[in-house]
Amino acid sequence: MQLPIPLSIVLIVAGLWSLIVWPQFMRRVLKDPKARDEAGKATRFLTVHLMLVSTSMVLGLATAVIGIRALVS
Repeated sequence: MQLPIPLSIVLIVAGLWSLIVWPQFMRRVLKDPKARDEAGKATRFLTVHLMLVSTSMVLGLATAVIGIRALVS
């Protein structure tokens, strides 16, 4: 599949955006007092955000790879 160069660049930028922004968000979540209970165990708050960040980063990486492959081919 051929994509125009501007669309490839948009995919690369969108993927990079996810890979840059989400880890910063996760650092803030990890510091949040709601992330752990009194015993130090992960709360549902942490688990949900960890899944959200993980999924978003995988999709961001896939988006960037698709953009790069479209740009190169």
